[in-house]
Amino acid sequence: KPGDSSQGTLPFWEASLSSPLDKSRPPAPELGSPGLRVSNASCENGSLLHLYCSSQEVLCQIVGDLSPEVPSNATFQSWQERIRQNYGFYIGLGLAFLSSFLIGSSVILKKKGLLRLVATGATRAVDGGFGYLKDTMWWAGFLTMAAGEVANFGAYAFAPATVVTPLGALSVLISAILSSYFLGESLNLLGKLGCVICVAGSTVMVIHAPEEEKVTTIMEMASKMKDTGFIVFAVLLLVSCLILIFVIAPRYGQRNILIYIIICSVIGAFSVAAVKGLGITIKNFFQGLPVVRHPLPYILSLILALSLSTQVNFLNRALDIFNTSLVFPIYYVFFTTVVVTSSIILFKEWYSMSAVDIAGTLSGFVTIILGVFMLHAFKDLDISCASLPHMHKNPPPSPAPEPTVIRLEDKNVLVDNIELASTSSPEEKPKVFIIHS
Repeated sequence: KPGDSSQGTLPFWEASLSSPLDKSRPPAPELGSPGLRVSNASCENGSLLHLYCSSQEVLCQIVGDLSPEVPSNATFQSWQERIRQNYGFYIGLGLAFLSSFLIGSSVILKKKGLLRLVATGATRAVDGGFGYLKDTMWWAGFLTMAAGEVANFGAYAFAPATVVTPLGALSVLISAILSSYFLGESLNLLGKLGCVICVAGSTVMVIHAPEEEKVTTIMEMASKMKDTGFIVFAVLLLVSCLILIFVIAPRYGQRNILIYIIICSVIGAFSVAAVKGLGITIKNFFQGLPVVRHPLPYILSLILALSLSTQVNFLNRALDIFNTSLVFPIYYVFFTTVVVTSSIILFKEWYSMSAVDIAGTLSGFVTIILGVFMLHAFKDLDISCASLPHMHKNPPPSPAPEPTVIRLEDKNVLVDNIELASTSSPEEKPKVFIIHS
């Protein structure tokens, strides 16, 4: 391979073909020729191809014909690698945006299905009922969510998890906007400002996020999962989740919104890791790596199935009891925090980032959380752009009047007054006093 290969292109030369019995040495090609040109008549199976570079010689034998649509200077692997290096990050961003739109819409559809179930008098999801499985609206929401998860799956395959997961705030924004139109839930001025803040925070995170992945093969991920820090972290999450499901949720789940949401968030760490690993597996499969014989993809598939089914179950319970505009933002904050922490421990995506990028990523994440908080903390206030000019400062409250003190005279004073009255004016009639305590 003469020439500078660091520029991404290798020079291809003129070459001559000879039959297998022809041992004559053709003249060396000139360096810098634009391509490898051979005639169709001499390009037959079994022909020998000689390439010369200084004192080295390469002898190749043609054993088959290539499709004319495939360039002779590129392979599928190199084409895929070039696409991943140049556009992989932006493909992941596009899939993350699409996923947020689909998932945000699915929440509205599933909520409408659950409301129709309540109207029919069937057993609610929070009481262990599965009547929503017969509702077409709920299934439309479920399929929309599945499509969003597929897009999310592809996003994790192309972009780091610390970028894809926080962009889920856009689904919060979409669900808040759609719920104001289709569920009758209000979205005031402060809620709209919260949506803008969420978009600003997402933009800051994208600018400072790492564009290169640190785990590119399934073998590397298997090695990462054997790390002691990740094993301890995974065991703590699993034990916490089991305690929440079997001990705390039956007692306090219907009264405290955080119980079901924390269960979904903790399980989400396992589902995201499984999705990331399966995305890497699919990429390695098309790259020709022997991933079929590796046991990790099958383990990750089982983890993904169990975690997703658990998340759907407890998320349905939360939506059945509490308001959608309250469930989704809290779920986003907890879910994103757990997943980002898991990604830092497992994939170590922040190790190659500068201090400025880390600070920018954290600032963007905090900005998103503040936007989500503003979006839903003040959702019940009646405030709009039209009402701002008519809002006046309330006058200070007037001081309370001093209480009138009624002096009650005791028995001795009243008796003295009677005696004085009787001696001063004997002609007056006696007065009657009621003495009480």
